[in-house]
Amino acid sequence: MKNEKMQKLVMTGVFAALSYVVFTFLQFKIPLPGGDATSIHLGNAVCVLGALILGGPLGGIGGALGMTIGDLLDPIYVIYAPKTFLLKLCIGLITGFVAHRLGRITHRTDRREIAKWITGAAVCGLLFNVVFDPLIGYFYKLYIIGKPAAEITLAWNIASTGINAAASTVVAVLVYLALLPALKKSGLFFTIGKEKQS
Repeated sequence: MKNEKMQKLVMTGVFAALSYVVFTFLQFKIPLPGGDATSIHLGNAVCVLGALILGGPLGGIGGALGMTIGDLLDPIYVIYAPKTFLLKLCIGLITGFVAHRLGRITHRTDRREIAKWITGAAVCGLLFNVVFDPLIGYFYKLYIIGKPAAEITLAWNIASTGINAAASTVVAVLVYLALLPALKKSGLFFTIGKEKQS
C-alpha cells in the first residue's frame, strides 16, 4: 500500500512534467488583438490521461500543475495561471469521476466497455472545459484584468478550446488503450474505487 502511494505520487509528478512539456513546446500559438493569445495544444489530453490512470484528483493535480507552470513561465499567459489551475483540475476531477466512479474502468475486462467509458469520461471532462474556459476567461479578462478586448477574443477562445477538446479526446483515449497492457504488466495499473458488490 505504501509503495502504491509513492508510485502514484511519482506518477503525478510525471504527468505534471509531461503536461508542461506538451503544453509549452508542442503548441501552436495564435496571437490575438490587445497582446493576447490563444493556442492549439494537447496539454488537456495529458490531464485526461492522468485522470484515467491515477484517478481524478491526482490526474487533475498533475495536469493543472504542469499547465499552470507553463502559464507562469510565459509572459503572455502568466496572468491566466489561476484560471488554468482551476479549469485543468476540474477536467481531471470530472474525467476521473465518470471513468472510475460511474464506469469503474479499472474493474472491467471487456476492452469495448473500457473504451466506451473512457471516451465518455474524456468527453465529459473536456466538454466542461469547452464551456467554462471561454466563459470564465471572458469574465476573468473583463473584470479581473480589465481588458476591453475580451469580446473580440471570445470567439477565438471558443474555437481553439473546441479544437483542443476534440483532439485531446482522441489522443487520450488511443494512448490509454495502447498503454493499458503495459501498465498492467509493469505493476503501474492502479485499481481505483471499490469493486461493485452484486
